[in-house]
Amino acid sequence: MMASLVAVPAQANPQSKIQSPAKVAQVLEDNVTGRPTPPPITDKENLWLLDLSTGGRVTIWLRPDVSPKMVERIKTLTRRHFYDGLTFHRVIDGFMAQGGDPKGDGTGGSDLPNVPSEFNYLPHVRGSVAAARAEDPNSANSQFYIVFQPRFALDKKYTVFGRVIDGMQWVDRIERGEPPQNPSKIVHAYIAADNPPAYVPPAPVAAPDLGAPVTLPGAAPTRPAAAKAAPARRPAPKAAPTKKAATATK
Repeated sequence: MMASLVAVPAQANPQSKIQSPAKVAQVLEDNVTGRPTPPPITDKENLWLLDLSTGGRVTIWLRPDVSPKMVERIKTLTRRHFYDGLTFHRVIDGFMAQGGDPKGDGTGGSDLPNVPSEFNYLPHVRGSVAAARAEDPNSANSQFYIVFQPRFALDKKYTVFGRVIDGMQWVDRIERGEPPQNPSKIVHAYIAADNPPAYVPPAPVAAPDLGAPVTLPGAAPTRPAAAKAAPARRPAPKAAPTKKAATATK
């Protein structure tokens, strides 16, 4: 199953940063009758937390009001620890970071059935989170992507199911590439309602052992540091001569 996001060129004015939560909570065309009410951004059952290897925790506001099936899939897989350790295998600068594939090459998914399309009115703005899919509109499964810069040409062609409301700086640090040379990872994924532990940065990677020093041909061998002569110790300065007391002259 191929589940790569099809990149559609689009030009738009990029937003410099994520808007405040109050502005994020505003729903486009909120005067439309019959539209389900989005959950509050304080609802922990709809906050998806991604601890990234790039240095911090990302908070994503899930939108079951517009994409209930995809949001339910995200929650199910997260509580299975499916996303823990997975990489961002396709990251295009100025566009998006794609992850959620256990194979790491864009062809994998979970053991659950595909999720039908839930195309909706949410736009592809900076920080939007959507389901990756193949050519079949109903082929979304576990893969997702986070948008770096607006791509409105993708609107209503992919299921947008959330938006980053905190930690976008850690998304911006995701290693670029198709695939990246050193892909960034999801260290842990949580649903906030499950009372996850505080973010713990990953342990630093130990420097590789390069082996014994190598002497180039024609170069004089270098003695080990322990074999070098210790610097000579200077002799202690001699005591200044004592000046005899002056003798009174009769």
